[in-house]
Amino acid sequence: MNTKNIIDQLYREQNLSRNDFIFLLKHFTEKDAAYIAAFARKEAQKIYGTSVFPRGLIEFTNYCKNNCYYCGIRSGNANASRYRLTEKQILSACENGYQLGYRSFVLQGGEDPYFHDEKMAVIVAKIRQKYPDCAITLSLGERSRKSYQKLFEAGANRYLLRHETADSNHYHMLHPDSMSLEYRKECLWNLKDIGFHVGTGFMVGSPYQTMENLADDLLFIKKLNPQMVGIGPFVPHHDTKFRDCPSGTVELTTFLLSILRLMNHHLLLPSTTALGTIDPKGREKGILAGANVVMPNLSPVAVRKDYSLYDNKICTGEEAAECVGCLGRRIESIGYHLEFTRGDYR
Repeated sequence: MNTKNIIDQLYREQNLSRNDFIFLLKHFTEKDAAYIAAFARKEAQKIYGTSVFPRGLIEFTNYCKNNCYYCGIRSGNANASRYRLTEKQILSACENGYQLGYRSFVLQGGEDPYFHDEKMAVIVAKIRQKYPDCAITLSLGERSRKSYQKLFEAGANRYLLRHETADSNHYHMLHPDSMSLEYRKECLWNLKDIGFHVGTGFMVGSPYQTMENLADDLLFIKKLNPQMVGIGPFVPHHDTKFRDCPSGTVELTTFLLSILRLMNHHLLLPSTTALGTIDPKGREKGILAGANVVMPNLSPVAVRKDYSLYDNKICTGEEAAECVGCLGRRIESIGYHLEFTRGDYR
């Protein structure tokens, strides 16, 4: 058994055994990473060309009822400066994005009971009515099946919910007992069943994570068969118990991006802001490893620094036009281009 043979097998079969995933993750080299990334770019380009799809991210509330141990906006962080955007501010951010060319919006927030089903459904319906040619993605955490159904009927068509880790023991090391991996997975299956295009994912290098955990993540993703997978390196926040833990690495994150691309050539796969936070060229490296989505920020500049999931987050001080202009130039420097379409799963 060697890593090159395992990569070749993954390329042929789009899956591996748990043991082969573990072996590959434990033993891959820089040469292996370059080898698999070439496969990943080739397969992504067969379907999407050199397009990278921008999603306009609107972080509309940093209130959260949960107390996830790694998160800067967890309910237990008394130092967080809390905010909620008004409906008018959310719609204004969409209008700004639309004028800049965005045709895909992502509404993301903590699990904030203030934005109950009726309020969120009204906001989604107004965005859908005004921008019928746009994709609307929600990232609002765990909700009931009835809630998801209501939001789908209002006009949302994508939903992002990272499972974070597929191992129950590891999940409980990162979350309080009030939260359950089983319920989180149930939410994902409900979303799929309702008809959402679903995104899941995990943090790379989170506290206590093992290569066995990552292999289980990959196998869960294969089983779920989502349209989107969002992974990024763990980055600590100073107001959490994991403040002194090391960040995840660019090397392992990009290697996993390439693995995910070979598992499903059609995936919408973001190169995340967290990658750009730990490495100045992180987002470019993610795209060269097989990613094809970026999520520039459309939130009002005044609140961006307060949506602080982790420390040193980039792009918190730029206007939306500056942010996407800079990102576009970066992406062109590696031979890709921003494609301002809905960027649907193909």
